[in-house]
Amino acid sequence: MTDTFRHSGEYPQQQQSSAPVHHGGTQGAYPPPPAFAPEAPPKPPRRRAKGPLALLAAVAIAAAAVGGGTAYAFQELTGKDGTSTSATNTNVVPTSQKGTVSGVAQAVSPSIVEISAKSDSGEATGSGVIITDDGEIVTNNHVISGATSVKVTTNDGKSYDAKVVGTDSKKDLALIKLQDASGLKAASLGNSDNVKIGDNVVAIGSPEGLTGTVTSGIISALDRDVTVSTDEDQGQQQQQQGGGWPFEYGGEQFNGDTGSSKTTYKALQTDASLNPGNSGGALIDMNGNIIGINSAMYSPSSSSQSGAQASSSGSVGLGFAIPINTVKADLDTLRAGSTD
Repeated sequence: MTDTFRHSGEYPQQQQSSAPVHHGGTQGAYPPPPAFAPEAPPKPPRRRAKGPLALLAAVAIAAAAVGGGTAYAFQELTGKDGTSTSATNTNVVPTSQKGTVSGVAQAVSPSIVEISAKSDSGEATGSGVIITDDGEIVTNNHVISGATSVKVTTNDGKSYDAKVVGTDSKKDLALIKLQDASGLKAASLGNSDNVKIGDNVVAIGSPEGLTGTVTSGIISALDRDVTVSTDEDQGQQQQQQGGGWPFEYGGEQFNGDTGSSKTTYKALQTDASLNPGNSGGALIDMNGNIIGINSAMYSPSSSSQSGAQASSSGSVGLGFAIPINTVKADLDTLRAGSTD
């Protein structure tokens, strides 16, 4: 980093005197003055400042060095050169629409996608969040686990083939990458540690294949211990039957049997309407920052209902999302291609 401080104590070069030389004159007159004025004695070299002034300068230089190192550290942590999303809250929504659901929807919808995953057991639909402009997308592991092919449709209707980069079944997270994509709008990842009960939120996803569906609500609770299945076959079959991803809470099972292979994570609870297909989509604060990845919801179809009655059931305002700070902490593992 180039030192931007300028030192103002440079000495000017000595100038030759312009005093005239006297020639001739009355005999006995005083001798003429010398042609050049005598040089002034050299000034002593400036001494380095000590005390508060020097300390301030040192602090300023150190701060500049740290500032340069921050960008490098950010690149190292994200694995991207500035294309990864923000790690702190920003105001994505224009000032004129701040705090409105329509403003959040308009600002964030271009960063939310629909995911169609085919496997040997059938096809499942879910959602995802674009986190880099070249097509890295975060979603739930249960959306793409076991998939033999993955296709993604963006908000503007464009379709892409995608490959699975990495999965983490213990956190129910996955990272996929679009093929030959560029110029996409990456979402801003917020800070889920700042979320409070009662905060207004917006959910965007593709429930039942209805791309770009927007719902709203509040944060109902924090740190819910949600247990979900890690059995990919079970998850695919459950989605095909129109049910939500099976999960447990408080010792009870919802939306089907979670099976013996399962994992538990801390979740944000919301009453924003979530339905099958919302999995992997975004839970968003009113500034347009992603604060969670929608992952589970309670559906009355998990009760004794069956047949047509069960298929007509939907969200009753009990949805759960993986906090975005959990996602950010897992990105390195996902980018490394972990497939557990």
